[in-house]
Amino acid sequence: MSTQAVLETPAAGEAPAIPVREAALEDPVLEARSLVKRYGDIEAVAGLDLSIQPGEVYCLLGPNGAGKTTTIHLFLGFIEPDSGSVRVSGFDVARSALDARRRLAYVPEQVMLYRNLSGLENLQYFAALGGRETLSTERLTEILVDVGLPRPAVGRRVAEYSKGMRQKVGIAIAVAKDAEALLLDEPTSGLDPKASREFSELIETLRGRGVAVLMATHDLFRAKESGTRIGIMRHGRLVTELSTDEIGHADLERIYLDHMHE
Repeated sequence: MSTQAVLETPAAGEAPAIPVREAALEDPVLEARSLVKRYGDIEAVAGLDLSIQPGEVYCLLGPNGAGKTTTIHLFLGFIEPDSGSVRVSGFDVARSALDARRRLAYVPEQVMLYRNLSGLENLQYFAALGGRETLSTERLTEILVDVGLPRPAVGRRVAEYSKGMRQKVGIAIAVAKDAEALLLDEPTSGLDPKASREFSELIETLRGRGVAVLMATHDLFRAKESGTRIGIMRHGRLVTELSTDEIGHADLERIYLDHMHE
């Protein structure tokens, strides 16, 4: 089920990869080099170069079909590039998939959890899948509360949770896994303003812990509020990069619309 993408585990029968890590003085956590992915005659990702350091929140903006989700799936190893490479903490995703996946957490637009289990039981299950089965019930409860899940909800069935509460469980899974990088695909879609703001605060907390975040989104406001850098994609290409410290909301909207009309 798609939930299990949150904590990546090896597919059945998958042979262990020999770790292949490229060291540098300051390795980016997430890196794409000349990345290309084609579907027939369509280049979903066309020569993408991207580098995200620890503690950075990089927001990918663009319309549907721009290549944002494809980029995330390439980092996750869900699909293989036609050329170029993707690396996680120096590990090539194609050659060292398991080592790369151990360092990643993924929160999709719809966090699919086990509805008949509680938030705590879901976290226990996915933490164990990620090799963190030694975490105590008390520690897992603390993580859920720290990410903003009301304490009375920790033991309630997920079937009773709102989307915002399920997203918080997804973030809790990333925290429990001690992930170095967090990949987010439209995480605030469908959230009310309060839940969206709370989500941004969680991302800020993870950034303070040195987690590298790559977030695909349509939400210009939230990208400006949450991101440290913004990349605008169109037709699979990264057409511009911006520092959120150097632009205002109106500037970002103008730049984005200018590129969409080119």
